[in-house]
Amino acid sequence: MSDDSPSLYLITPRLSDAAAFAPVLEAALDAGVIACVLLLLEARDEGVAKKIVRTLATVAQERGAALLVEDDVQLSLRAGADGAHIRATDEDGQAALADAIKKLKPSGIAGAGGLKTRHDAMTAGESEVDYVMFGEPARDGYTPPFSSTLERVEWWAEIFNVPVVGFASELAQVEELAAAGADFVALGAAVWDDERGPASAIRDAMAAIARARANIA
Repeated sequence: MSDDSPSLYLITPRLSDAAAFAPVLEAALDAGVIACVLLLLEARDEGVAKKIVRTLATVAQERGAALLVEDDVQLSLRAGADGAHIRATDEDGQAALADAIKKLKPSGIAGAGGLKTRHDAMTAGESEVDYVMFGEPARDGYTPPFSSTLERVEWWAEIFNVPVVGFASELAQVEELAAAGADFVALGAAVWDDERGPASAIRDAMAAIARARANIA
């Protein structure tokens, strides 16, 4: 697992402003090696949304992380993000994923999430997506059982070459996802809501990945 150790992938809270969250994101990114940040937006005004994307894209990119926008290819392109994460949950989402691949590739990143079935995942994987994600919270907050996410990550890692992201709702789940073969371990509230601060949570996650690496080596 030496060169294939999973990287961390952060999912932001839903944001309507960047000012308060920017230093929080900086603290998280400065605490470890983060590959990617997925920005979830609450803001509906396009101008406000662009400002949030531009501000946080700068924070992420200056620290070597890509910034992706949820379900909005045009905003990603216009505001200087690195790509988009598309929830391919239904036919509309699958069409949006195909559109994202067309508009973002090859220079940008197009990722697929919200994949309810193995068939949905394989359909996404057969396109030119950069990764598939399992287990992330739905828009209404529902998060699939961790056992299901872990099983899906193990299955995917054994068979497919497209990178796989597994979502951990708790820091205690990071090591299991790393050991299961996840290329990226995604974290959200487990980082932002940690009473010790995001930096401590990131350091714990990095340590969990190191333990998984040591056990597999």
